[in-house]
Amino acid sequence: MSKSIVIFFSHAGDNYAVGDIEVGNTKIVADYISELTGAAQFEIVTHKLDGMGYNPLIKLAKEEANNGELPEYEGKAPDLSQYDTVFIGGPVWWGTYPQVMFTLFKDINLDGKTVYPFTTHEGSGLASCVSDLKSAFPEADVQKGFSIYGHEVKTGKKSVENWLKGLGY
Repeated sequence: MSKSIVIFFSHAGDNYAVGDIEVGNTKIVADYISELTGAAQFEIVTHKLDGMGYNPLIKLAKEEANNGELPEYEGKAPDLSQYDTVFIGGPVWWGTYPQVMFTLFKDINLDGKTVYPFTTHEGSGLASCVSDLKSAFPEADVQKGFSIYGHEVKTGKKSVENWLKGLGY
């Protein structure tokens, strides 16, 4: 079995379809992946969005995407040299991952790694996350990925497990 890491961004607080949550939907999925595979974790954290209501959040997310902004994240990028497999997850905001994830993407190297994208969403599926990862990391082996509705995350562990079993975990 290869050595794996889950890299993710998750937004707690006011979320579409699930209301005000203490733990973001994507973190719950990342935790399932780590529990089921033994993968390490790196959470992309930005305090820029703390306490922000849903409507202001989506307005800001759209502005960041339209302007190509790359918001800062806390800490430094993980050393990925020891990992063969990287799971990358986040919510879908305006058709792709949140912009803070693209900030981290500029700081990591996934050449030669197997990459499994995953998303939480309320109707977007994987959106353009897979193609965006392929563009960001042309030398990585980016796979099809997995998506789950945010409102199904708390009862969706079996779906994550079935996806991972299909990958050989």
